[in-house]
Amino acid sequence: MTVEERFLRYVAFETTSDEESEATPSTACQLLLADHLAEELRALGLENVRRDEYGRVYGHLPASPGCEEETCIGLIAHMDTSPAVSGANIKPRFVQYAGGDIELGNGVVTRVSDFPFLKDYEGQQLIVTDGTTLLGADDKAGVAEIVSAAEHLLAHPEIKHGRLAIAFTPDEEVGRGPEHFDIPGFGAEYAYTVDGGTLGELEYENFNAAAVKVTVHGVNIHPGSAKNKMKNAVLIAGEFMSLLPPAETPAHTEGYEGFYHAGDIAGNETLTKIGYILRDHDETKLEEKKRTMQRAADFLNERYGAGTIELMIRDQYRNMKEKILPVMHVIRRAEEAMQKAGVEPKTVPIRGGTDGAQLSFMGLPCPNLSTGGENFHGIHEFVSVDAMKKMVEVLVNLVTA
Repeated sequence: MTVEERFLRYVAFETTSDEESEATPSTACQLLLADHLAEELRALGLENVRRDEYGRVYGHLPASPGCEEETCIGLIAHMDTSPAVSGANIKPRFVQYAGGDIELGNGVVTRVSDFPFLKDYEGQQLIVTDGTTLLGADDKAGVAEIVSAAEHLLAHPEIKHGRLAIAFTPDEEVGRGPEHFDIPGFGAEYAYTVDGGTLGELEYENFNAAAVKVTVHGVNIHPGSAKNKMKNAVLIAGEFMSLLPPAETPAHTEGYEGFYHAGDIAGNETLTKIGYILRDHDETKLEEKKRTMQRAADFLNERYGAGTIELMIRDQYRNMKEKILPVMHVIRRAEEAMQKAGVEPKTVPIRGGTDGAQLSFMGLPCPNLSTGGENFHGIHEFVSVDAMKKMVEVLVNLVTA
């Protein structure tokens, strides 16, 4: 089976995670793909394959004869898709991209003017959406590449390699992928998440991250008699948002610049809630962002009365850089694997996070590799078939003894 055929099979499973759910995994649908993957790994011939009660899938590819003492390397990808856009009934389509805008369907167009990097994909075969859902390349492209690499190694015993540990996790998109991860049972000395974007990306710096729930309590009075009585939670929420730095949003930042991101808002005059995420590569600057939000809340509570604004701030993950710097041979190995496949490695900071960030702080150094996907979490998401095939080659090179 080709990597693209495998990918299409996986995106047929709806695996949207749910930040509001307290279940593990957060949505039961993820277990369907987990069970499918476990069965596929067994059929390929991997050992110790299991799907645990938390929806994590593990398996091992035994070392080649004579390579039993080689370091056990891990490869990890996540099964869930972002709740930001529907991941149900995905209708992927192949496009032999010759340049220009891409008509997705349903009146949606992926335009070069909006995504100028499309020009880099001229001559490549892309898989795109129909304009109504995300695609799921984040991270089913990574899953497909890992399984395809394992299949290739099993079909080519002449390629010598140490023991390979494989894992697929749920709930990465809601920051809970590494929960209950069995590091001792996984057995790797270090690992790589295959969860990045553009081919060649190699990432070992990620955001420090926090999530913030802003709750605005208002007082609703009939508008006909509301003078000096109503406290409109909707308007106060707008005031809160206006007190944050307008140039520090995702649409105005890049590289190492952090941001405040309002991801959702809902409510009425009585109660309005805003969901924020805070991101910064510098931990000190992230703490300052938290203080800025608290100062805004304090200001409005003084204006409208105590308890008008409630903040709930939750730390999510930290920058893995401090855990990778002592083991930079892990990065050099990835660079060499890419170069051997004719891929130019590009070391860039992740403007997001991966399971690898949390796993690195749990004792498993785990930088991040590209998948070949672009425009994650939206209807303009696509993946390059050419890049997926290259990543299979990279992964084979990565684990070769």
